[in-house]
Amino acid sequence: MSTKRDRIMPTFLLEVGTEELPANFVESAIKQWQSRLSQSLDEYLLTPESIQVYGTPRRLAILIQGLPRQQPDREEEVKGPPVKAAFKDGKPTKAAEGFARKQGVSLDDLEIRETKKGEFVFVVKKIIGRSAIEILPEVIPQWIFGLEGKRFMCWGDGDLRFSRPIRWLVALLDDTVLPIELVNGSETIKSDRTSRGHRILHPESVTIAKAEDYVKSLESAFVIVERDRRKQIIQDQVQSAAQKLKGHTLLYEELWDEVTDLVEYPTAIVGQFDAEYLILPPEVVKTVMVKHQRYFPVFKDETATELLPHFITLSNGDPEKSEIIAAGNERVIRARLADGEYFYKTDLASPLESYLPKLETVTFQDELGSMRQKVGRIEKTASRIAEQLAVSQKQWDDIIRAAALCKADLVTQMVYEFPELQGVIGQKYAVVSGESEAVATAIFEHYLPRGAGDKLPETLTGQVVGLADRLDTLVSIFGLGMIPTGSSDPFALRRAANAVVNITWEGNLGINLDQLLQDVSADFVATYSEKSSPVEALQEFFIQRIRTLLQDEQKIDYDLVNAVLGENDREYTQRALKDVLDVRDRALFLQGIRKNGKLDEIYETVNRSARLSMQGDLDFQQLDPKAVVRPDLFEKSSEPAFYDALVALVPRTQAAQQERNYQQIVDALAEVTPIVSTFFDDKEAGVMVMDENPEIRRNRLNLLGLLRNHARVLADFGAIVK
Repeated sequence: MSTKRDRIMPTFLLEVGTEELPANFVESAIKQWQSRLSQSLDEYLLTPESIQVYGTPRRLAILIQGLPRQQPDREEEVKGPPVKAAFKDGKPTKAAEGFARKQGVSLDDLEIRETKKGEFVFVVKKIIGRSAIEILPEVIPQWIFGLEGKRFMCWGDGDLRFSRPIRWLVALLDDTVLPIELVNGSETIKSDRTSRGHRILHPESVTIAKAEDYVKSLESAFVIVERDRRKQIIQDQVQSAAQKLKGHTLLYEELWDEVTDLVEYPTAIVGQFDAEYLILPPEVVKTVMVKHQRYFPVFKDETATELLPHFITLSNGDPEKSEIIAAGNERVIRARLADGEYFYKTDLASPLESYLPKLETVTFQDELGSMRQKVGRIEKTASRIAEQLAVSQKQWDDIIRAAALCKADLVTQMVYEFPELQGVIGQKYAVVSGESEAVATAIFEHYLPRGAGDKLPETLTGQVVGLADRLDTLVSIFGLGMIPTGSSDPFALRRAANAVVNITWEGNLGINLDQLLQDVSADFVATYSEKSSPVEALQEFFIQRIRTLLQDEQKIDYDLVNAVLGENDREYTQRALKDVLDVRDRALFLQGIRKNGKLDEIYETVNRSARLSMQGDLDFQQLDPKAVVRPDLFEKSSEPAFYDALVALVPRTQAAQQERNYQQIVDALAEVTPIVSTFFDDKEAGVMVMDENPEIRRNRLNLLGLLRNHARVLADFGAIVK
């Protein structure tokens, strides 16, 4: 008879205690377990009520509530050998005996059933559910060592690999220790109920009486195991500290996440530095604090433009020692800012232009020469883009000057020490060196976007130099044959190509990308004569990026994207590269008329015409019916009506192309639709397109081909799915 205790589903706790884990691994491990454990337990038929995953710098833990004590009993049907092989003369053969033995049943349990392939032997086995106590010790090592991360390590004399050495295990099923062993060479880590508290505030061990006490037991030992709660505490403390300073702070998400996984019991500590360091560009001071010291800067107000000489750091130490901790951090940041001040003053002793010769000492890529050579290529490509855009002389001068100086700050002492400030420092030094605002801004902007979600360059000069820089990188690296494959993209070429397209779209830049790729590739081949042109590979690469951006960022339906890029028609596909703005505008327009129903009004007629016209040989570029249609071959009244409608369509299509007003084409096609319907279906006026007379047949196919071609100015309707 089962007891009440047996009927209540237990709570299970697993804690993996380690040496200090890397901050980025803690969050990653939590997410991995959150996504995997439920499925793992489901596979073992042990579906729990809830799973909580916890993590701190010294531990990863799982609390599973409502865990079934054992799997349910179940039946399993197993198919055996054919009856002909299992029985001979009504008696079981060795095949039947072997099957029964393998399944753990008697010969009497075998059943004969008819299947599509004939009669086969079957057995229905009753499988007694295994207990959780039996299953968990098998699966827990898989959970632990199934975690993925960078730079895993071995320790001791064993072969176990983990982010950091494992030092203890807690495994409790309610109040009972579940025996688990991790054997690592000569060392065996055995589970028990003993955890460890905060390294400083509670160095003693912590005994956990039962699994459900885990969170409270650790908190009593100054360890807050809930990551979200630690993150909220940090937010509250940091904001409160800033308010006491009559200032404002920003919770930089990356920094906030990192410090959350560096502390078990957070304490916000305020420090200060000499106000004289505020003469440094704010970006320098912020970089020192955020990127190098993991401090939160304090600003005068919510605009976050002017800094106060204070910082807020998170301590994992004794709150009563906050003054000592603050003093130590102040010494560190004072030294870092003093270095920054020295670099800043030393760099500014010379104008930005004077750093250009030093770019010869910086290698862009082993086979592609120095950064100075790359700058020369950027200047040439920028001039080509400027020529396509027909910029003014002032804009031309700014573009070429910015292209020449865009990488100069790479060899300054400040950027050498703080490489994440490239472009930022270039802009600051350009201003001090007397360069125009347009040039200085472009030096900063040409790096944009630096990452996902970052803004795009806003000035024409910054846009052109940014395009030139990325096109040079793409052509050069593709020219060496280093084309991204799978997830491997060490030069971030996908991101570079995405930026080229997005900058073009955002700035409404009327560039011919296809021509630029050809010109820059020709320069590459002229320099590296032993290399083949990367043009075709780049064209395909950019088409893929445009396709992805239209679907993922512009939210265009996949078939409409296919319709504007074309399918199995290289010439039509190349149209997208020759006019990147046009392909975006057509895709957005198609999405709009699909939503308002206008696409449905013309779809059937155009698509039917396009499909049938493929039986003919009319060139896709032909739009003029007078050049390819013979009125003397007309037999039915629908033919001259169709012809006249196509003649009237020519100027409207041409105007739509010139003005980028594709609504004109849709309106014109809508007017032609009833005429084409008559051409196809009217009993009196309709025609048999595939007439026996080859000249009449060709004439009618040309009518349909002309309609198809006019529609193709907007899209390849054959790619659209109804």
